[in-house]
Amino acid sequence: MPDTIHITTITAAETWPIRHVAMWPDRSPSYVQLEQDAEGLHLGLYEGDRIVSVISAFIDGETAQFRKFATLPDYQGRGLGSRLLTTLLTQLIDSGVQRIWCNARVERTGYYHRFGLVETGERFTRGGRDYVIMEKIISR
Repeated sequence: MPDTIHITTITAAETWPIRHVAMWPDRSPSYVQLEQDAEGLHLGLYEGDRIVSVISAFIDGETAQFRKFATLPDYQGRGLGSRLLTTLLTQLIDSGVQRIWCNARVERTGYYHRFGLVETGERFTRGGRDYVIMEKIISR
Protein backbone atom coordinates (compact mmCIF):
# COMPACT_ATOMS: atom_id res chain seq x y z
CA MET A 1 0.00 0.00 0.00
CA PRO A 2 1.51 3.37 -0.98
CA ASP A 3 2.27 5.95 1.69
CA THR A 4 -0.63 8.40 1.70
CA ILE A 5 1.25 10.83 3.93
CA HIS A 6 2.90 13.90 2.51
CA ILE A 7 4.21 17.17 3.91
CA THR A 8 3.99 20.45 2.10
CA THR A 9 4.05 24.20 2.61
CA ILE A 10 0.60 25.57 3.44
CA THR A 11 -0.90 28.97 4.22
CA ALA A 12 -1.30 30.34 7.72
CA ALA A 13 -5.08 30.16 7.35
CA GLU A 14 -4.83 26.43 6.67
CA THR A 15 -3.14 25.94 10.06
CA TRP A 16 -5.83 27.68 12.09
CA PRO A 17 -8.50 24.95 12.22
CA ILE A 18 -5.94 22.33 13.33
CA ARG A 19 -4.42 24.68 15.90
CA HIS A 20 -7.87 25.46 17.27
CA VAL A 21 -9.12 21.87 17.58
CA ALA A 22 -5.85 20.42 18.88
CA MET A 23 -4.58 23.21 21.12
CA TRP A 24 -7.29 25.52 22.36
CA PRO A 25 -10.75 24.10 21.51
CA ASP A 26 -12.29 25.98 24.44
CA ARG A 27 -11.12 29.35 23.12
CA SER A 28 -12.24 31.43 20.17
CA PRO A 29 -10.74 30.35 16.80
CA SER A 30 -8.99 33.72 16.61
CA TYR A 31 -7.01 32.81 19.76
CA VAL A 32 -4.72 30.54 17.69
CA GLN A 33 -3.93 33.14 15.06
CA LEU A 34 -0.58 34.91 15.41
CA GLU A 35 0.13 38.49 14.47
CA GLN A 36 3.22 37.35 12.55
CA ASP A 37 1.52 34.43 10.75
CA ALA A 38 1.82 36.26 7.41
CA GLU A 39 5.63 36.12 7.68
CA GLY A 40 5.87 32.50 8.82
CA LEU A 41 6.78 29.25 7.13
CA HIS A 42 3.86 26.86 7.62
CA LEU A 43 4.01 23.13 6.97
CA GLY A 44 1.13 20.71 6.91
CA LEU A 45 1.20 16.95 7.09
CA TYR A 46 -1.55 15.37 5.04
CA GLU A 47 -2.94 11.89 5.43
CA GLY A 48 -4.61 11.38 2.10
CA ASP A 49 -6.22 14.71 1.28
CA ARG A 50 -6.72 15.85 4.89
CA ILE A 51 -4.34 18.06 6.85
CA VAL A 52 -3.89 16.38 10.22
CA SER A 53 -0.78 18.07 11.65
CA VAL A 54 0.67 21.58 11.32
CA ILE A 55 3.69 23.54 12.45
CA SER A 56 4.82 27.12 11.88
CA ALA A 57 8.33 28.60 11.93
CA PHE A 58 9.40 32.19 12.17
CA ILE A 59 12.93 32.93 10.98
CA ASP A 60 14.93 35.92 12.12
CA GLY A 61 18.41 35.84 10.60
CA GLU A 62 20.12 32.69 11.85
CA THR A 63 17.48 32.01 14.51
CA ALA A 64 14.14 30.30 14.03
CA GLN A 65 11.30 29.70 16.44
CA PHE A 66 8.73 27.02 15.76
CA ARG A 67 5.27 27.55 17.17
CA LYS A 68 1.74 26.23 17.05
CA PHE A 69 2.78 22.63 16.49
CA ALA A 70 -0.50 20.72 16.54
CA THR A 71 -1.90 17.35 15.48
CA LEU A 72 -5.59 16.50 15.41
CA PRO A 73 -6.45 14.43 18.51
CA ASP A 74 -7.58 11.36 16.52
CA TYR A 75 -4.19 11.27 14.76
CA GLN A 76 -1.93 11.72 17.79
CA GLY A 77 0.38 8.96 18.96
CA ARG A 78 1.08 7.66 15.45
CA GLY A 79 4.38 9.45 14.80
CA LEU A 80 2.87 11.93 12.36
CA GLY A 81 3.88 15.00 14.36
CA SER A 82 7.39 13.60 14.69
CA ARG A 83 7.62 13.26 10.90
CA LEU A 84 6.46 16.84 10.52
CA LEU A 85 8.87 18.22 13.12
CA THR A 86 11.78 16.28 11.59
CA THR A 87 10.96 17.75 8.16
CA LEU A 88 10.83 21.27 9.56
CA LEU A 89 14.09 20.94 11.51
CA THR A 90 15.84 19.59 8.41
CA GLN A 91 14.57 22.48 6.28
CA LEU A 92 15.66 25.04 8.87
CA ILE A 93 19.12 23.52 9.29
CA ASP A 94 19.57 23.22 5.52
CA SER A 95 18.66 26.91 5.16
CA GLY A 96 21.52 27.89 7.47
CA VAL A 97 19.66 28.52 10.72
CA GLN A 98 22.05 28.28 13.68
CA ARG A 99 19.55 28.26 16.59
CA ILE A 100 16.09 26.70 16.66
CA TRP A 101 13.87 27.23 19.67
CA CYS A 102 10.35 26.78 20.97
CA ASN A 103 8.15 27.37 23.97
CA ALA A 104 7.52 23.80 25.12
CA ARG A 105 4.84 22.76 27.55
CA VAL A 106 6.75 21.54 30.59
CA GLU A 107 5.13 18.09 30.42
CA ARG A 108 6.30 17.68 26.79
CA THR A 109 10.02 18.38 27.29
CA GLY A 110 10.90 14.68 26.96
CA TYR A 111 9.40 14.68 23.47
CA TYR A 112 11.54 17.60 22.32
CA HIS A 113 14.69 16.09 23.85
CA ARG A 114 14.35 13.32 21.25
CA PHE A 115 14.96 15.96 18.56
CA GLY A 116 18.05 17.41 20.23
CA LEU A 117 16.41 20.37 21.95
CA VAL A 118 17.52 21.22 25.48
CA GLU A 119 15.88 23.28 28.18
CA THR A 120 17.24 26.79 28.66
CA GLY A 121 15.86 27.20 32.17
CA GLU A 122 13.60 30.07 31.11
CA ARG A 123 10.05 29.24 32.24
CA PHE A 124 6.72 31.03 32.10
CA THR A 125 2.99 30.42 32.38
CA ARG A 126 0.49 31.36 29.67
CA GLY A 127 -3.17 30.46 29.41
CA GLY A 128 -2.89 28.39 32.58
CA ARG A 129 -0.12 26.19 31.13
CA ASP A 130 3.52 26.03 32.20
CA TYR A 131 6.18 26.36 29.50
CA VAL A 132 9.96 26.17 29.24
CA ILE A 133 12.03 27.57 26.40
CA MET A 134 13.96 24.83 24.63
CA GLU A 135 16.59 25.23 21.94
CA LYS A 136 18.83 23.40 19.52
CA ILE A 137 22.15 24.98 18.60
CA ILE A 138 23.47 23.91 15.22
CA SER A 139 27.24 23.52 15.05
CA ARG A 140 28.69 23.64 11.58
